[in-house]
Amino acid sequence: MPHPTSHAKSAVTRDDVARLAGVSSAVVSYVVNGGPRPVSAANEAKVRQAIRALGYRPNSAARALALGSSEMLALIVPDAINPFYASLARAVENAAAEQGYTLLLADSQDSLRTERRLIKNFAARRVDGLFLSSVLFEPDLIDLEQADIPVVLLNHPADVVMKGGARGHGANAVGVDFQEGARAAVEHLIGHGHERIGLVIGGNADSELDAREVGWHQGIQDAGLTAGPIIRVPFTREGGFHAGQELLARSERPTAVFVSSDQQAAGFLCALHEGGLRLPEDLAVFSFDGAPESEYTWPRLSTVAQPLKDLAQAALNALLTPEPGQETQAKTQIFPAELVLRASCGCR
Repeated sequence: MPHPTSHAKSAVTRDDVARLAGVSSAVVSYVVNGGPRPVSAANEAKVRQAIRALGYRPNSAARALALGSSEMLALIVPDAINPFYASLARAVENAAAEQGYTLLLADSQDSLRTERRLIKNFAARRVDGLFLSSVLFEPDLIDLEQADIPVVLLNHPADVVMKGGARGHGANAVGVDFQEGARAAVEHLIGHGHERIGLVIGGNADSELDAREVGWHQGIQDAGLTAGPIIRVPFTREGGFHAGQELLARSERPTAVFVSSDQQAAGFLCALHEGGLRLPEDLAVFSFDGAPESEYTWPRLSTVAQPLKDLAQAALNALLTPEPGQETQAKTQIFPAELVLRASCGCR
């Protein structure tokens, strides 16, 4: 047993580090926090040596209280292992790091219940802001409003926000013109001579109409053609594989298909290869997202690419620097998508 007069060693403080290094407490703070004032290389070396010798650990909670900021942002995505969302998270993290913020990433696993729990948790932890790629067209953001935490809807249908569809919050939105991107992809397929173009898309017939489906319809109608079949499957590789199997089982097949995500398209291509179809000779495919894996399928996927770096930077700007007097008014920034033409649609 410890001696009755002994007591636990007190925590090492910034002043302890300063005394050992022979500098002021302010200099220690500048080294630990990377500023705001510069420190000479010699003094920085002394401080870091003292930190190692004493085992000093900065008190992040006290720092957050002093700054009035946690210096942490959060991002919620519906599927963190989806290559598109993984790339989007990387782009957001890089943009946040350039401004001195740490990004916390959470996966709602395409579950509304999980998304709501994560929103509550981040609101309670007082993050400085939240990026939300929601599973809902109209997410409930009241917990963030009550905590006075700004939010940006990322990769979200813009028309919902412009109509005030984000319940309980003046949320900004940053995204891509899904409808126009899909319409342009269909127009490109028609340019290859296809007159019957199918659709593989997530969701179900009773859910809100996806803008990509609207764009697919628009492209077909503008050309005066008849729509091909619609196959609704989850936004996963497995979903795309099942869509391919369903298409192979049909007696009459379209000559081209627009697939609503690269991840679905990867599974779709696999099923078509197993069924013995030649691509693009027997069936042309155009997908959406521009995820890294689209360049490594066989054949390489033609895709509607989203400008991830631009989306991430715009979302960060919207979150951290609202325009004067516009803090509670929802604003939307929409980027055009780009057609990346590869072999799956017939381009070489």
